[in-house]
Amino acid sequence: MKVAIVKASRIGILVLLTALALPVFAVPATADRVSREQDIVGLRLGQRVLVDDGSCQAGEIKEVSGSTMQPTGLVVTRKCIPRLKK
Repeated sequence: MKVAIVKASRIGILVLLTALALPVFAVPATADRVSREQDIVGLRLGQRVLVDDGSCQAGEIKEVSGSTMQPTGLVVTRKCIPRLKK
C-alpha cells in the first residue's frame, strides 16, 4: 500500500513540475518588427519580419519573408497582412 502511495505522489510531483516548466520553454511565435525595410539584417529562409513603414492600407502591416532559396540567393516576398490587435 505504501509503495503505491509513494509512486502516485512521485508521479504527481513530476506532472506538476512539468506543467510549471512548459511556459519557460515555450517560444512565442511572433515576428520581429522594424520601422523600415532597410533595418532588416540577415533575413533567413522562413523568417518573417513585420515592417511598419506606412506603405500598407489602414489596419494592415507589411510582412517581409524569406520565401525560397535560388542559386542567386534568398527570394524575399512582401505582402500586406491584417494588423493584429495587442
